[in-house]
Amino acid sequence: MADAAVAIDIQRILGMLPHRYPFLLVDRVTEVDYEARSITAYKNVTVNEPFFQGHFPGLPVMPGVLIMEALAQAGGLYVLSHPELDLNGKLFLFASADKVKFRRPVVPGDQLFLHVSDFRRKMTLWKMSAVAKVNGETAAAGEFSAAMVNKEIF
Repeated sequence: MADAAVAIDIQRILGMLPHRYPFLLVDRVTEVDYEARSITAYKNVTVNEPFFQGHFPGLPVMPGVLIMEALAQAGGLYVLSHPELDLNGKLFLFASADKVKFRRPVVPGDQLFLHVSDFRRKMTLWKMSAVAKVNGETAAAGEFSAAMVNKEIF
């Protein structure tokens, strides 16, 4: 099985995910542990993010749906980097979010840590649990699912 200390830098992330600025929401993966079925990554939240312009002027707060998207992207990186899966020509699409709770705002200057675990697979559907934290404090948590589809259907 793969080493528990696998890290993924931004260049490799760009090669794995189809997202690009401003919707690429993972800056680095610090650990992938295939035995524990988990991934830890982060997003550096800067005042230059385009969504802060309108959410909210004078009181910038990262939209909760983008926190969820960052968690889903981290989950996608776990699956797409798995050494035992052949995912050539596949795309990982967000399918659902359940039991999502937002606990604290995420603001410019925060480093948003993304931890996704408990990956479960049934056919082409993946389910996972996710927590986003800032300074060790939970910002958001929930359960997500995503579907693996062929890229050529688009």
